[in-house]
Amino acid sequence: MWIDVLLLANLAKQSSHGYELRKRVEEGTGYALSNNSLYPALRRFSEAGAVLRNPEPQEGRPPRNVYTITEVGRELLHDMLADLPAELAGDEPEFLARLAHFDWLTVDERAVVLDARRHALEQRRDRLIALERGSSEGWGQEALREAARRVHAELDWLAGIHARATGAPPISAPPQEKERR
Repeated sequence: MWIDVLLLANLAKQSSHGYELRKRVEEGTGYALSNNSLYPALRRFSEAGAVLRNPEPQEGRPPRNVYTITEVGRELLHDMLADLPAELAGDEPEFLARLAHFDWLTVDERAVVLDARRHALEQRRDRLIALERGSSEGWGQEALREAARRVHAELDWLAGIHARATGAPPISAPPQEKERR
């Protein structure tokens, strides 16, 4: 779904043909985007009325399709940005695709997305802590500690992002969690 968000967000900035769109997404994210992901998504968007596909003539070559977002596509993009389902909230690209386009969202919509991510991270943190307690000393426990450290760091970062995105005071980890670090 994050690919859909990035494709529509790029088309909202500028109409383009498929190759150009793929390159912009790749340059903006660092993720490689295959034609097997790109063109089926564009076809779906076209069939749903979210984008218009206009053939552009090229000298000595077949016409290339230029894609333009429609008002339906802008509404779809907004709805995808404002919704971060629990099953996707733990996925980093899903969250970052939305965060990168927070300027499309209201303060309340930003808070919903941030809260979904925070909840997913808290669940991951709790699982890691339980696994660490149940493991014997060794490399496995070292890996669990590092994974937990990364989750704690993102939770701290997320609290600052929440404050910037909503104007609300930062949400911090419960005191017992801070003491455990």
